Amino acid sequence: MRLWRRELWRLVLLAGLGLLTGWPLGAPGAGLALGLALCLGYHLYQLRALHRWITHDSQSEPPAAAGLWGDLMDRLYRYQKGQRLTQKRLLDTLRRIQESSEAMRDSVVMLDRHGDLEWWNSAAEQMLGLKPALDRGHHITNLLRDPRFVDYFHRRDYREPLTLASPIDERRVLQFQITLYGDDERLLMARDITRLHRLEQMRRDFVANVSHELRTPLTVLSGYLETYADQAELMPPRLARGLASMQEQTTRMQNLVADLLLLSRLEIDRGGADHAALDMAALLEAVRRDAEALSGGRHVIAVELREPRALVGSEQEIRSALSNLAFNAVRYTPEGSHITLSWRPAADHGACLEVIDDGEGIDPVHLPRLTERFYRVDKGRSAATGGTGLGLAIVKHVLLRHDARLEIDSRPRQGATFRGLFPAARLTEATAG
Repeated sequence: MRLWRRELWRLVLLAGLGLLTGWPLGAPGAGLALGLALCLGYHLYQLRALHRWITHDSQSEPPAAAGLWGDLMDRLYRYQKGQRLTQKRLLDTLRRIQESSEAMRDSVVMLDRHGDLEWWNSAAEQMLGLKPALDRGHHITNLLRDPRFVDYFHRRDYREPLTLASPIDERRVLQFQITLYGDDERLLMARDITRLHRLEQMRRDFVANVSHELRTPLTVLSGYLETYADQAELMPPRLARGLASMQEQTTRMQNLVADLLLLSRLEIDRGGADHAALDMAALLEAVRRDAEALSGGRHVIAVELREPRALVGSEQEIRSALSNLAFNAVRYTPEGSHITLSWRPAADHGACLEVIDDGEGIDPVHLPRLTERFYRVDKGRSAATGGTGLGLAIVKHVLLRHDARLEIDSRPRQGATFRGLFPAARLTEATAG
């Protein structure tokens, strides 16, 4: 404020001097104009000095000036110096980020809000075949043209990674993960999981081969046990009890082998050949009857149908998944519990296939691991029910093959809800009849 007062006093002083000079000559207006012209000339001179400094030599110190102009130039110089320091820090940070990205074995690709390539590290050149001289500015789907990647990119649901072969070497298996940041920009990362993929394939082949080899001797053993069981009334009680126990364990082993073979098929076979619009009312009713037969009247089992659209998928697989959920509800809820099989709309225009019970519920600590193979909340109780420990793993794989996901809501003594969420793309209008 002090500087502004000084400038006003300078203006008043020059105007007054002009009036005093022009008054004796009989031209006070001309004197006033002369005083104002001197003031304007001073400001134009300082403005010209400021313009030359900014446009030609802004790195040096500003020109010397007094008063308001001197303060303005000093402030501009300090602001410019601060901006240069900030810019230097940002450039140093960006350089460190680029250097650390270059040191990574994983591919790192930065995409703008349109999906065009902005920057990538050297690992991306080796894994994805990107060329700095040719590919910068091109859209990512012009270079990674696999339909699965294009669908993954445009779907904008990046919660799960995508596994694909490398576009330049089909022997390499890459796992892609996209992250949104900033102004709808994307960070694409690709990791070489070839070794893990081979180990997983070896595991699948081993389980499938062992399960297949076990099926024949178990069938032979079961056949002989059934033959001997026909003569059980002629055997001593102790031998008859042993024979019954052997039959029970053989049946359990056969169920386990059947579930392992089903899991192997779900993992290896992509499926889709038998997909059709399913009659959800008939499907839920058929599973309800099977669950009632298993329950033997100990539970109240109902069907709730509120979604008019049909699900497009494999009837055998969806029935297997729903049956596993319903049978689990029968096995692990006390007598008199209510179990509901539901097909209803979901909030995102999709649909939910649910199995709801009001049984004892599950402690939330177990929920993240329930779909693991052979994981049991209560090992002793699970063994007594005759389950294989693979039911929820089968459900998870069936849902994944139908672009769906499994959600589990449960609290102790508040029952449990197992929910399969299907996207709208998997639904179609139900056909009559």
